[in-house]
Amino acid sequence: MTMETALRIRQLDKHFANGRHALRNIDLDVAKGEMVALIGASGSGKSTLLRHVAGLVAADGGSESLIEIDGRRVQQRGRIDRDIRRVRAQVGFVFQQFNLVARLPVLVNVMVGALHRMPWWRSWSRSFTRDERARALDALTRVGIAECQAQRASTLSGGQQQRAAIARTLVQGAKVVLADEPIASLDPESSRNVMEILARINREDRCTVIVSLHQVEIAMKYCPRVIALKQGAIVYDGPSSALNAGLLRELYGVQADELLAPSSAGGQVHVLPQPTLVPLAA
Repeated sequence: MTMETALRIRQLDKHFANGRHALRNIDLDVAKGEMVALIGASGSGKSTLLRHVAGLVAADGGSESLIEIDGRRVQQRGRIDRDIRRVRAQVGFVFQQFNLVARLPVLVNVMVGALHRMPWWRSWSRSFTRDERARALDALTRVGIAECQAQRASTLSGGQQQRAAIARTLVQGAKVVLADEPIASLDPESSRNVMEILARINREDRCTVIVSLHQVEIAMKYCPRVIALKQGAIVYDGPSSALNAGLLRELYGVQADELLAPSSAGGQVHVLPQPTLVPLAA
């Protein structure tokens, strides 16, 4: 059976103004309904790649450079598509620092996910219908913090704020969820909760989830597929079950120690039998 493609990237390169080559000839396909981990040491290009996928950053202007989500163009040849707002409506972005409005109630922060479906005058005045409020409350119930709906976002713990950010993507109805280091600043219990919620919405809603992580054992536990980046290039794309300490050291050298460190979600890396390195297609 042919799998439908949620994300298609071709010949993506990015140089920053300081000359750093941040992304190197990225070719990538992610099928609808996949849960994929992006791993790599700091500076490997994980966040930069996700920001390109969301259309927040334009790539270099290569003649074949292309990013599509669900068959709709995000950017091509270094230009963000003119219809990017409509494409972004299908893409939920979960940031490391939550991106909530601290002074607003949690329920209002979550309802912001519905703004793309509203006429401008209602979005400007934050005038929400009863159905929109009910949808937001349902999303908060799904992530386990419905009791916090009336609190200011600033009063929540880090883990609760991240759950609220995920609830916002549920209200948005995102078909693709991009999570950029969503557990980097969380305690072990909150980290487990956030990863389990992402896995559950992937399973129950059949949305595509791409999550960047430092912690290899967390990637192995929750994501059947892993894409490893090093210095802006994809150096491994395959099953998470094929990852172990030997393979990671082959890919990353001394940087493997950063990836193999115990994660914020607790536990040690589960070392599997040594696999044969699967090379990327030329």
